[in-house]
Amino acid sequence: MADDVKDLKIIRWPDPRLKKKSEPVTAFDEDLRNLAARMLELMRECKGVGLAAPQVGVNIRLFVANPTGKPEDDKVYVNPILSDADGDEEGEEGCLSLPDINVKVTRPTAKVRMQARDLSGESFEQIGSGFITRIWQHENDHLNGILILDRMGAVAKLTYRKRLKELEEEYASQQAEEAKRKKRPPGAPRGTPLL
Repeated sequence: MADDVKDLKIIRWPDPRLKKKSEPVTAFDEDLRNLAARMLELMRECKGVGLAAPQVGVNIRLFVANPTGKPEDDKVYVNPILSDADGDEEGEEGCLSLPDINVKVTRPTAKVRMQARDLSGESFEQIGSGFITRIWQHENDHLNGILILDRMGAVAKLTYRKRLKELEEEYASQQAEEAKRKKRPPGAPRGTPLL
């Protein structure tokens, strides 16, 4: 992973990697630190507040978050476990893997307990309320292959059907381009006909 971590980018729905349940992290090494650093970079570039490893095509239980945008508030959560959730509240959520789609989602936000590990493998615990707990739950959903689409009602799905169709077409086009690139002989110019 070390060589290609700089090439990671945020993947978009309907990429099937977004629907996979992620595996626990077992190696707390430089590769993991580099992955987390790249994810924080991508999150900031896209003006997000959270980003889960599956959103960069890596299906491990890791996410990064920053509710304020201040670098000192960057936080990495490895193998997170959420519990003791209380106090449902509806709030609008977007997703970096589903651009231009915002959905009202009900989540417990009055109090949530977070147990996780840091990049050194050390356990820590936080009790949060409000916005940070919404971020934790949204990103934790990604680790379980759950997207905001799965939490949308019928009206929201109708509202965003055109945008979802566009995302499907973009993905199909990217897949076709990738297939062509794999068939092209090494060193062949882009305009070389594929036979």
